[in-house]
Amino acid sequence: MAIESLSAVSPSFAQTGGIKKAATPYEGQQKFADFLKNSLNDVMKNEAESNALTTKMINGENVDIHQVMAAAQKSGITMQLTLEVRNKAVEAYQEIMRMQI
Repeated sequence: MAIESLSAVSPSFAQTGGIKKAATPYEGQQKFADFLKNSLNDVMKNEAESNALTTKMINGENVDIHQVMAAAQKSGITMQLTLEVRNKAVEAYQEIMRMQI
């Protein structure tokens, strides 16, 4: 049984010598905001793709029903995930606001 090196698992860690520059709070906020924007754009893209395929199918164009159903499921799942993440964020905020100082 061969043991693989750790550099295969995390090449960026090995290349930088294991030391990473700590991000400032502002940089962290910007990265988080960019991540949220990109995630919401992906949700909107999935929804638009699903709507386009459904419209093509309704208009009688040559579209595979499996593609339409897969796009609809993907769109539904991403929307449910987005709603659950939002709900958890709101719950966390409410919990923090209930904390006594």
